[in-house]
Amino acid sequence: MSLPVIKTAVDAADFSKTVLPYVSQLNDLPQQILQSISSPQTLKVLYISTNPLISAFAFSLFLFPIFLVASEINKNYSQVDRFWSILPTLYNAHYVLYAHAAGLPTQRMDNLLAFSCVWTLRLTYNYWRKGGYNVGSEDYRWEVLREKISPPLFFVFNVLFISLAQSVLLFVITTPTYILLIASRLTANEYQTADLIFSRGLMGLVLLAFFADQQQWQYQNAKKEYQKTAKVPPKFQREDLDRGFVVTGLWSWSRHPNFAAEQSLWVVLYQWSCWITNVYFNWTIVGALSYLILFQASTWFTELISAKKYPEYTEYQKRVGKFLPRLSTDLPGDFRDKRAS
Repeated sequence: MSLPVIKTAVDAADFSKTVLPYVSQLNDLPQQILQSISSPQTLKVLYISTNPLISAFAFSLFLFPIFLVASEINKNYSQVDRFWSILPTLYNAHYVLYAHAAGLPTQRMDNLLAFSCVWTLRLTYNYWRKGGYNVGSEDYRWEVLREKISPPLFFVFNVLFISLAQSVLLFVITTPTYILLIASRLTANEYQTADLIFSRGLMGLVLLAFFADQQQWQYQNAKKEYQKTAKVPPKFQREDLDRGFVVTGLWSWSRHPNFAAEQSLWVVLYQWSCWITNVYFNWTIVGALSYLILFQASTWFTELISAKKYPEYTEYQKRVGKFLPRLSTDLPGDFRDKRAS
């Protein structure tokens, strides 16, 4: 077993004790895998003898050239997008599997994995029903970006960000699970009230994101029907469908309630790792912070496109907060004052 020996919960969050001693394993891992590939038993021994954080990181690097080559051959840059809802749960499952294989207590981590699987089901289902897995399907933002920058610069962007940084990011956001794994050696199967709050809170955020997705899905389907038949579907207003984007339900409180819930998930997971190790912050904040930065940038770009496409979107931005409810205005987010007039 290649896990650090810790004496206190705080030690489990210490980068110098839990990560740095195992970085050298990364260099030898590819060769060791090739030498063991024909023997399942040898692979199992290698799996247990390799620090789980290092093997997870190595897998994220292994995926990088695959994403890069696939995107350049197909000229479709949503290769990582197709695995976005799958890889974090794969990494979480890896940590839980390692804990089981090593004979460590797993009650806390089993609950975490349950949340992660539900998160994957929700996000994968939503991506699938929007056509994300259809042949040739691509995030419309990549096409817009390709029109704004030169092909050589976009290739560099693909190498450094789309294929590499995003692959590593999906690993990094799950690193708090590694801390929970290490801490389990001290806390054993003691499942406390706080653990219940964290796990149920994560499930609640998944549910919130699901409702936001569903409201947007219903609106988009109603809009398509309205544009096709010129008839307003039940439970919808003509003014809302003419507007072109959803402003009711959760979307009257947040311009991106699904994104808000999505970001909060990984912040809560990070906070769980802080609580279990009795610290206010630890090195895994890099994952949560990077995720927040990514969503800030991508949402800004998305709204830039939306504001050009929909005349009333700028007014919507004034009424409703990007992620959190805006308390500085009395104007209703669902534009019901416009309907009343």
